[in-house]
Amino acid sequence: MNNLLKPNQATPVCDTDKMELVSKGSLSKFDMNEILNCMHCGFCLPACPTYRQMGMEFASPRGRIALMKGVAKEELAVDAEFEHHMNLCLGCRACETACPAGVPYGSLVETAREMVEDQKRDSAKPSVMKTVVFDKLFKNPQRFKQLGTALWAAQSVGLQTLADKTGLIKVLPRPMAEMQKAVDKIASPIARKKREPVMKSGQANALKIGFFSGCIMDVMFFETNQATASLLQKAGCDVLFVQEQVCCGALHAHAGEKDGAIELAKRNIEAFEQAEVDFIVNNAGGCGSALKEYHHWFHDQPEWQQRAMNFVAKMRDANELLAELPPLTFSKRIEAKVTYQDSCHLAHGQGVRNQPRQLIQRIPGVEYIEMNDADSCCGSAGIYNITNYEMSMDILDDKMKQVEQTKAHYIVTTNPGCLLQMKNGIIRAGLQGKMEAMHVMDLLARAL
Repeated sequence: MNNLLKPNQATPVCDTDKMELVSKGSLSKFDMNEILNCMHCGFCLPACPTYRQMGMEFASPRGRIALMKGVAKEELAVDAEFEHHMNLCLGCRACETACPAGVPYGSLVETAREMVEDQKRDSAKPSVMKTVVFDKLFKNPQRFKQLGTALWAAQSVGLQTLADKTGLIKVLPRPMAEMQKAVDKIASPIARKKREPVMKSGQANALKIGFFSGCIMDVMFFETNQATASLLQKAGCDVLFVQEQVCCGALHAHAGEKDGAIELAKRNIEAFEQAEVDFIVNNAGGCGSALKEYHHWFHDQPEWQQRAMNFVAKMRDANELLAELPPLTFSKRIEAKVTYQDSCHLAHGQGVRNQPRQLIQRIPGVEYIEMNDADSCCGSAGIYNITNYEMSMDILDDKMKQVEQTKAHYIVTTNPGCLLQMKNGIIRAGLQGKMEAMHVMDLLARAL
C-alpha cells in the first residue's frame, strides 16, 4: 500500500486530567478547559460570517463562548435568548481555523445546543415537526427513498413547474419556495434500481472502498454519487455501496439531538465493520466532517470509542483519496473558467483544501480562478438557510459578489447544501445561462 494511503490516526479526545475540571451537576456537559482556552484575542471575529454581517459581540464566536462560560458557571440560564444566540451561529467553524489557541468551537456550540434541547425536553412537549424529521425520516433510509420517489413523481408530471407558474408555490414558506427553484431533476426509481451494488475496477489488488452515499446526497444528487463511484473505479478501486448504512447523524448533532446522532453513528460503524473495506469514502463535506469525528461522540463509552476510532481511521473524502491515487486520465477537454467554493466542513472541519483545487486544475482546458474568501461560508449550513433565512441570504448575496468577480463559467463545490445554495445564488444574482454550479466530482467525471 502507498504510504500516503495509510489510514488516518484518530486521536481520542477523552483526557482524564482535563475532565477533572468539567463543571458538575446538571450543566456538566460543558468542558471548562475548552471554554477557558479562549483567550478573547478576537482573531475569530473577522472570520465569522454572522459577526461580519452584524458587527455585534454576541454574534461572534468569542461572544458565544462568553455566554457558554456564564451558563457553565451557572451565572446565566439556558433560556430563549441563549438558544437564539447559539442557533444564530452557522457552525461553519471558520473560527477554528483562525483561532491560535485551538479552541474546539464546533464541539462547544454542539454541546450548547444539546443543552438547549435537553432543557426543552424537560419543560415542553417535543415538537411534532422535529419528531417527524429527526426520528421518522432521517433514521429510516427507506422513507428517504420514498421521499425521493415522491419528489421525482411531482417533477415528472409537472407539478413543480405548474405551482411555480401559477403562484401556488407561494403557499410554501418563503425559504422553501425559493430553494425549490434550485433543485435539479431527481433520478428516477428505475435509474436507482440499476445501480450496481459493487463496481469492480478489474485490477488485481484493488483497494476495496465502502462508499458512504449519504441520505440527502443520494436523493438529491444520485448522479453525483454515481460519478464519484465511477471516478474511484477508474482510479483502480472496487467500490461497494454498503446497503445497511444510514444518515451520518450530522444534522442531529448540529441541532442538539446528540442521542439520535450517536444511534446513527453506531449503525454506520456496524455496517462498515461488516463490509470489511480498506477505506470508507464520501463526497459531502458536512457528512465527512461528522463521520471523521465519531470518536468524539463516545468519550463515555470506551468500547464504542475504539470501534469509532477504527472507523474514522478509514474515512476519506473523495477528493483526498483521488488526489493520493495515481492521476486520472482525462479524455475530454473542458474549455472553461472554473472557480471553487470551499465546503466549510471540508476546509475547516477536515483540513481538506488543496486536493479539490489540484484535481480541478488537472482537467485539460480548465482555467482555474481562485475566488476571494473562497473558504468563507456561503450561508447554507445544513438547514440554516431555512431556519435563519434572512441572515443566510445576506451572506449568500455577499458571496455572489465574490463569485461574479471571477467571471467563471463554473462554480464548483463539494457539499450538497453548498451546491443548492450556490445554485440559488446564481438565480438571485441573475447569472442563469452565464454560470453553472456543480459538484467537483461531476466536473471531473465530465472530462473522463
